Amino acid sequence: MSYARADKAHAARIVAALERAGHEVWWDDLFEGGALFATKIEAALRGCDVVVVAWSRQAVTSDWVRDEAAVGRDRKRLVPVSLDGSQPPLGFGQYHAVDLSRWRGDVAAAEFQAVVRGIAAVAGQAMSPSPRPAAQAAGMRAAVWSRRRALGAAAGVAALGAVTVVAWRGGMFAGAGAAANTVAVLPFVNLSGDRNQDYFADGIAEEVRATLARQPAFRVTAQMSSGVFRQKVADAITIAGTLGVAFLLAGSVRRSGDVMRITADLVDGHTGFSRWAQTFDRPSGDIFAVQAQIANAVLHALAAQLAAPSGGPSVTAVAPARVIGSTTSLVAYDAYLRGRALYERSEDQASERAALAQFDAALAADPNFAAAHAARARSLTTIANQFGEIARARDTYDAAVAAARRAIALAPDLADAHSTLGVVLFQGRFDARAARVPFDRSRELGPGDAAVLGRFAMFAARTGRHADAAVAMRESMALDPLNPLGHLDAGLVEYAARRYAASLVPLRLALAESPRLARVHAALGDSLLQRGELRQSLAAYAAEPLADLRLTGVAIVQWRLGNRPAARTALAELVTRGDQVLYQQAQVFTQWGDLPAALARLQRARSVGDSGVTYANSDPLLDPLRSDARFTALLRGLGFTV
Repeated sequence: MSYARADKAHAARIVAALERAGHEVWWDDLFEGGALFATKIEAALRGCDVVVVAWSRQAVTSDWVRDEAAVGRDRKRLVPVSLDGSQPPLGFGQYHAVDLSRWRGDVAAAEFQAVVRGIAAVAGQAMSPSPRPAAQAAGMRAAVWSRRRALGAAAGVAALGAVTVVAWRGGMFAGAGAAANTVAVLPFVNLSGDRNQDYFADGIAEEVRATLARQPAFRVTAQMSSGVFRQKVADAITIAGTLGVAFLLAGSVRRSGDVMRITADLVDGHTGFSRWAQTFDRPSGDIFAVQAQIANAVLHALAAQLAAPSGGPSVTAVAPARVIGSTTSLVAYDAYLRGRALYERSEDQASERAALAQFDAALAADPNFAAAHAARARSLTTIANQFGEIARARDTYDAAVAAARRAIALAPDLADAHSTLGVVLFQGRFDARAARVPFDRSRELGPGDAAVLGRFAMFAARTGRHADAAVAMRESMALDPLNPLGHLDAGLVEYAARRYAASLVPLRLALAESPRLARVHAALGDSLLQRGELRQSLAAYAAEPLADLRLTGVAIVQWRLGNRPAARTALAELVTRGDQVLYQQAQVFTQWGDLPAALARLQRARSVGDSGVTYANSDPLLDPLRSDARFTALLRGLGFTV
């Protein structure tokens, strides 16, 4: 027990409680008593199982306490506490100090039990040793230490306030306890003092996450769910419980000129204490080797935790300088990370085009950067879908197809590239038959990639493969349980399978997580409409932020309610939005019973390139058309099997 002499009374209370909890504690109140005591103290520090350091205003200025804490840190035996709320001094800030400022000596108090849990956990014991009377404590060997990682403000993680444990209904997804082979890579903290370098720290974490996800022995939570914990404070146990994982990987990046320091810390989600930690000081040009080193170290640390007499999971070594589809050019990699940060932010057309410019810059630096080609293809597809004029969209889609094919040629095992090609062929070329090959291949190559699984699930749902869609969506959500877009997609998968009641569950979860998320209100309106809940459906449509979807729903429901003037007004406003809403017009006319007008809109939508027609095969709103030969011919022309 290390403490400042002025804090002896506080230290004595901690010692007494530790002894009542079953531990033997070596401590002394004469830390500044000369060489004899220094020798004894050094022997105790070198021989003990744990060094408990009690920080306070006095302790942080004490050279003795700092030296003793440094020995505990270097021996990886440090458990810090704070007696008065003081933060640890420079060099110890990464170690979370349990706040005992309001503790009054109760062994059962939550803050003291946090210390006890860490001591027991590293020894592989139960949550705590059996408490013993103080008289029996003498002669007992101290329990071992553990160092608790700061997953608070210094780690930059965030709490949700109240996060619902996701439980899928309707047979799609059932929540389960955290398996021992599950891990979440939290956003790495940018310590460079420049917020413009956030993209670099995020990129490091994502590359490590992607490398770990390719290991079949482990299940790695996707970036979106891990990224929820970014801004505010949450403890490791809460984060792990929310994400449903056994381990967390936290880290930080400090980049200064051509030098970088990366720290990584593997935290036990059950106890909140560190299992492995390492700091890497490298030139910036060594970033690729460091990423692989971190991934390898984490993999083997996890394997060691999971190892049993019969042997732990098989772990494949990660190539030290290159992962699938990556680059060895720092310039290319930097531009790629900047582009990815802009693409994920997706604020407006300007940010989308800025992302595309960064991907182009990455490819200018390294034309063989497969992941950048795939990212460029997705960026082009987004621009064509959301911002491009329909007349020019085909050229943009052609460029996207070429970029995706180039990515596959360079990295045949890159699941993301195959998935991207499938998206472009389906949404851009309107060829479901051709898209099936790359989508199925992406499913084989990317079992640990939530985004790949989600894209496959949506394609399978639209092409009538509802069982395949349900399985892939369940796997995607297991990897990405807090992603509101994932919940939206899951609701759409259920809706396409005509399981309307089941679709409401994930859609409402998406809305709870992101109340302003586009398309969710309209999707809720669709499901409620199919259930005959017209008033509730109208309210949902009215709340939809996307005008195209809002007007479509209002026109349909008002017609059903008998309010024909309101329905016609909504349709008239929809029509003014041009050819980009031809598919939505077809939905309205179908629900109004004007099937010739609906078919005319669908055929024109197909000819001008309205990507809405890719929903036609599975859209319940078009069901009245399914007995019409012209509609069947349209579906066949889109590559659907009917």
